[in-house]
Amino acid sequence: MATAAMLQLGILIITLSLFFIMHTIRSQTTQTRTRTRSKNRPPEPNRHLTQASRHLARARSTSHRAQHAKSALMEIDKALSIWPRDPWAHILRGQALELMGHRAAAIKSLDAALSSPAAKSLSAEERANALMRRAEMKVGVNRRRRVESAIEDLVEAVEVDGRKGSEWEVMCLLGKCYEWKGMKEEAKDAFQKVLQVHPHSEEARDGLRRLGLFTDK
Repeated sequence: MATAAMLQLGILIITLSLFFIMHTIRSQTTQTRTRTRSKNRPPEPNRHLTQASRHLARARSTSHRAQHAKSALMEIDKALSIWPRDPWAHILRGQALELMGHRAAAIKSLDAALSSPAAKSLSAEERANALMRRAEMKVGVNRRRRVESAIEDLVEAVEVDGRKGSEWEVMCLLGKCYEWKGMKEEAKDAFQKVLQVHPHSEEARDGLRRLGLFTDK
């Protein structure tokens, strides 16, 4: 029994070590992409986007959300007037517009970020996050008309983001979208994949309950 316990402990340590190594590699890759993008971008847009990021952080943490989001939008528009194809600037613009309650306009900004040839400079994680945010806003603006487009975004987000186990939020929303479309088997598969990573996810359990496939024991 002691030998089995030591073996399990050894496997756990190896698993955690591999996870830490992969996380470190991803972080370094993202930082390298960010530094490269900043170097390629002229100094003036960089300054405006730095200011915009600060305003967005304040907008999320203070009661003056609209005021800081508007200030961020002004800085982002200044950056885009100089560097109009910068995908990160369009992503920040979408965030500012969403905080201001302008979801339809925010979706257009994410469209610009994700369709631009320069979008290749985004990391897989950044692209996946932008796809998920766009999908969330699509179903928030008009679920009936946009759910199919949202599903396409979410499927792509899972494909491009190589962070195994970290896509559970995407899978939860994907399960809901399948459910809204009446695609019961696909919804079940998505919610079950979430539970494989997060066994106590109430969101996934609720989804399976609605489908009549999960009961508490």
